[in-house]
Amino acid sequence: MSEPTTSDPTGETRTRGKGEPESQKWLSGIVSVIGLLIAISPAIYESAASMAWNNVLVGAAIFLLAGYNYYRLTNGYSTSTGVMSLVALLALWTIATPFAFEGQFAMDGLDVAAQGLVWSNVIGGIIMAVLAGYIAYAARTAVRAGTAAGTS
Repeated sequence: MSEPTTSDPTGETRTRGKGEPESQKWLSGIVSVIGLLIAISPAIYESAASMAWNNVLVGAAIFLLAGYNYYRLTNGYSTSTGVMSLVALLALWTIATPFAFEGQFAMDGLDVAAQGLVWSNVIGGIIMAVLAGYIAYAARTAVRAGTAAGTS
């Protein structure tokens, strides 16, 4: 038996009752919220201007991209593997950012004061990279197998 499908104006087909598991939707939501926290972290912690702008831009991008994936899953579309792969790459950049801007911290005298922001980036980046990587991997595996991720 085939699952009932509907088509939207963009031509993308939605499959009812055969989507990814509910956990992927919530994991996308969690990644989106962590991205928002990264975006507002310069307002919480003292930081160099370059690091602050980086966090605002990258955090906002992660928030919007993971939120888009959450929206897709909520409305019956499949996970966008490309979007979640990009989120995973941005999360890896979030981990590397404190080390890339390390010289800027020293010039601004923020070595000790910026430790909260550094750990916020590293821990948030690790969580986002793992979750986004898992979501992208599970969606890719489901497409290869011809079934939705988490179903048999």
